Amino acid sequence: MKPATPILATYDLSIGYRTGKRKSVVMQDLNLELHGGRLTALLGQNGIGKSTMLRTIAGSQPPLAGIVSLDGHSIEEYSRRDLSLRMSLVFTDRTQAGGLTVRQLVSLGRYPHTGFFGRLGRRDEDVVEKAMEATAIGHKSTAFVAELSDGERQRAMIARALAQETPIIILDEPTAFLDVASRIEVVSLLHSLAREQGKAVLLSTHDISQALSLADQLWIVTRDRKVLQGCTEDLILSGAMQQMFPEKGTGSVAFDALLGDFESPLPTFQGYSLECENPILRHWITNALRRNGISTYGGDNGTIMATAANDYIVNKQGEKHRYTSVATLIDGLRNL
Repeated sequence: MKPATPILATYDLSIGYRTGKRKSVVMQDLNLELHGGRLTALLGQNGIGKSTMLRTIAGSQPPLAGIVSLDGHSIEEYSRRDLSLRMSLVFTDRTQAGGLTVRQLVSLGRYPHTGFFGRLGRRDEDVVEKAMEATAIGHKSTAFVAELSDGERQRAMIARALAQETPIIILDEPTAFLDVASRIEVVSLLHSLAREQGKAVLLSTHDISQALSLADQLWIVTRDRKVLQGCTEDLILSGAMQQMFPEKGTGSVAFDALLGDFESPLPTFQGYSLECENPILRHWITNALRRNGISTYGGDNGTIMATAANDYIVNKQGEKHRYTSVATLIDGLRNL
């Protein structure tokens, strides 16, 4: 099968800053692809250059070298208006529209089609309504943006991007400062937009669990500022996630492929074999044991059998001890 043609691609791209004749390279030799119908998550440490990469890809910042290709043409060949007809941006630091109503904010997404002072026609109004409906913000259409919660404001910004009717949406930390429920809703929304409307959606995020659950593709910025790209599950199974953070040193973290998140390695003082058929029960018992310095990857201390949330049997040196909760299990293991 012939590989799908990317809607956006970079070729030997170098990103960074110019000060006079001096260049400060943040990343280089980037060869990346964005495809329609896919949600791509950009992951990496704070300060490693993710925002610089997004601004460069979006044409807001010139590259130091290489090419950003959009629909087979260098992004530098596009006028600002033509570019705004192909890419819509949601950058957190641009959410300064408190004096506008939600409808007015979303309507700004139509300016590439009508001009900044252009009047909205019937179709434009219809597009604005559908954008607010798709992002579940229509009930706040007459409210001022300043009156919205963080989650509602982000939905309004995404609605504006939808009203722009571009095949690509680029978002920089869209879930920053949101509560858990709002983060889940926003990333789920972006996943649906990619699938249902065929858009190429690229977002940077520190919400690892949501990214791994819903992103079709990852761009992982490694600790040495390389970028690994591929299907989410392929990168997880290859061990690529561990390359995001330093391997050793104070505060080092490790990626747990079973949990799908990063964790701080804890010292282990004992080892038991854990027998448990219920995957949820096994997960949370393992979590409690690990926190208390007990490994469940085998050991000569004995066996823990978990049959229910209120029934645990510890077999140590032929003696069996029974417990009725995780708390009493932990206390019992400490005293055995």
